[in-house]
Amino acid sequence: MHPEIEKRYLAFAQSKKLRQTSQRDAIVEEVFRTDEHFNAEELMDRMKKTGIHPSRATVYRTLSLLTEANLLKEIDLGDELTTYDPNFLDRPSHNHLVCVDCSKVIEFEDDHLETLNECLSKRLGFQAVSQTLRIEACCDKLRLQGRCENLIAARLSGKKLKKRR
Repeated sequence: MHPEIEKRYLAFAQSKKLRQTSQRDAIVEEVFRTDEHFNAEELMDRMKKTGIHPSRATVYRTLSLLTEANLLKEIDLGDELTTYDPNFLDRPSHNHLVCVDCSKVIEFEDDHLETLNECLSKRLGFQAVSQTLRIEACCDKLRLQGRCENLIAARLSGKKLKKRR
């Protein structure tokens, strides 16, 4: 875990007078082990693979605490699940492109979007504090070649794919 995240988490926990527990610490460690997006069920599955079995309630409470502490961000990827993004402290205004075929998520940044965001906000009489953009797109590989490694991998792993409109 990045030292800054750990420092902010411990300071937040102390400000809330939360006692440090091994389960909560393990959850926080697993959340920030990678930059991958996840939902609560995926996090619990990852933890079970490491031999740690926290209660569902502890997982949800910890995710809520991390969100409240501004260490984790809830994002909407269009799949009717709450998805968490642990990768926004260093890149607070990144956006997401979601493949409607295989559910692959690609993060991206663009200075033009930042400029547009600032111009629109200013023109409408506001000052932007954050932005979120989700683009849903179809995979060119699947459309042009009839197959996509990401879709095959998602199906083999049992990942729940979005229903296509």
